[in-house]
Amino acid sequence: MIYGKNLRLRAIEKQDLVHFVAWLNDREVTENLLMKNPLSMAQEEHWYEKILEQPPEAQPLVIEAHVGNEWFMLGNVGLFDFNWHEHCAEVGIFIGDKRFWNHGYGSEAIRLMAHHALFDLGLNRVYLRVFETNPRAIHAYEKAGFVLEGRLRQAHWHDGKFVDELVMSIIRSDWHEEEN
Repeated sequence: MIYGKNLRLRAIEKQDLVHFVAWLNDREVTENLLMKNPLSMAQEEHWYEKILEQPPEAQPLVIEAHVGNEWFMLGNVGLFDFNWHEHCAEVGIFIGDKRFWNHGYGSEAIRLMAHHALFDLGLNRVYLRVFETNPRAIHAYEKAGFVLEGRLRQAHWHDGKFVDELVMSIIRSDWHEEEN
């Protein structure tokens, strides 16, 4: 497990899938994700089986928050599209349990995953893509040390209009341990 101040990241278990299906069928949760179609348990189980075939570093992790004396599952975070020659990967995250929105958990989870990627896995750059219509996520990524690299103009169709997709990243030399 990977531990932070208020969170831990752990491997996904089959019993977690019921939560993912519920969250990913909530339009408010998927508003800023690429996923738009309803998701069945069979589809999620198929995804899970494919994930287990990936190397461990490419398997998403459950985000759990420590509240009181209990751990609560609130979403997942993972690295993908590894380019080992260039020492980089993309990171993706979602907080599915809306009770945990706007409490800093996204920033902490993305910081934990970035630290893991840059220092445990030896990557130099971790990047992500986010829609300009998602200011909460943009703020969380900036708080975690990610900087804007570029803008893909009108790259995404959202709520009846085209919106820009932002590319943000953090590189190992950007990392400041006292901030992260």
